[in-house]
Amino acid sequence: MTIVTRFAPSPTGYLHIGGARTALFNWLYARHTGGTFRLRIEDTDRQRSTPAAIDAIIEGMGWLGLNWDGEVVYQFARAARHAEVAKQLIAQGRAYHCYASPEELEAMREDQRKTGRPLRYDGRWRDRPATDAKPNVPPVVRIKAPQTGETIIHDKVQGDVRFGNDVLDDFILLRSDGTPTYMLSVVVDDHDMGVTHVIRGDDHLTNAARQRQIIDAMGWPVPTYAHLPLMHGEDGQKLSKRHGALGIHEYKDLGYLPEAMRNYLLRLGWSHGDDETISTEQAIEWFNLDSIGRSPARVDFKKLDNLNGHYMRSASDAVLADGTLALLKSKGAAVTDDLQAKLISAMPGLKERAKTLVELANGANFLVAQRPLALDDKAQKLLTPEARVILTGLEAALAATADWSASQLDAATRVFAEQKGLKLGAVAQPLRAALTGQSTSPGIFDVLVVLGRAESLARIADQARG
Repeated sequence: MTIVTRFAPSPTGYLHIGGARTALFNWLYARHTGGTFRLRIEDTDRQRSTPAAIDAIIEGMGWLGLNWDGEVVYQFARAARHAEVAKQLIAQGRAYHCYASPEELEAMREDQRKTGRPLRYDGRWRDRPATDAKPNVPPVVRIKAPQTGETIIHDKVQGDVRFGNDVLDDFILLRSDGTPTYMLSVVVDDHDMGVTHVIRGDDHLTNAARQRQIIDAMGWPVPTYAHLPLMHGEDGQKLSKRHGALGIHEYKDLGYLPEAMRNYLLRLGWSHGDDETISTEQAIEWFNLDSIGRSPARVDFKKLDNLNGHYMRSASDAVLADGTLALLKSKGAAVTDDLQAKLISAMPGLKERAKTLVELANGANFLVAQRPLALDDKAQKLLTPEARVILTGLEAALAATADWSASQLDAATRVFAEQKGLKLGAVAQPLRAALTGQSTSPGIFDVLVVLGRAESLARIADQARG
């Protein structure tokens, strides 16, 4: 049997971190088993579904590297097929027309509220003929669900979950305008797409019990279920915007790498011993449903920062330079081949201090800064009158250096400091401020090399003369 999984988001908002984890788990299980991973956009809610949200989902999946197999399936386009199945169920006596008016249903619910009964459809049209209907009341189509016994969901994460059939009412399959409901559409699409494993959030567990009624009525194979515990914030509460639960596109904009994001999402509810840093290749090799935990995972964005820093230090300088260039360009910097070469040259020192591409771009600002440099507060404090005098002497010492290399510049600076009776830091810190406008940077002698002789000396002269 070929394993088929699917990710089926509703395009009523952006791809959030919980949805991205669900997509990742489905993708990993399909790749681990040599199966198929499908993407389905559940756009049946026409009022809330938006093209922008669809684009964001697809772009987010692409950025994460979660490639799907086959064409994207759009649920709304399959409405005729969904309605066809509802009509089959009517013909088989497993569904029926309900002519209850909205007013009748509201009166029914009000009576249930007053008597403390569960709010559920009472089956009043389950066995009544259409001739009993009032004129001009368009019917809905309801499933004729079993009223006794229980429905058991055999779940790979939650274990066996039991639902009494007396609490599962005859829910609607087709609305009065003939459009299918979500509950029907999901089941039909999963069957037609050959989905063997449904991996999704545990807020869908009750849906699974209802969807089983359609599956059983049609005599279709029951997929294997794996309902993932929802994610919580560090305070143990349900994850929300206040915890930093952003859309995936926002994590991209914040400078995280897709491979770090995959690793981070993987560890939110899945484990492989004590391993924290897990490459995508290892994840595909190791992933299984049995290692998904039952408890809600708690997000830890410090862990994401640390993971991202690890992956940045492991990434090629050229790849990081491309990402940094894109951010610098978005801030108005002119992207040239010379700038790219300087970035690649400076990258070993830059990436040691950065945990995100945004931090990397901020650290690289000195490469595109225009003279005279704007100084941050810490840099201004370093450039005291005494420090400017030091820079005047250092400018001459560096200008006399024939070989503009890190080792020779280091040696010349040390000789200058020794001659002036100064510690190296008393020289290097003002130099850093003059060259970068900041108090932190890659190795200062690497900065001198990257900027080149003319630019470096000009920047030093700017600050030496105040």
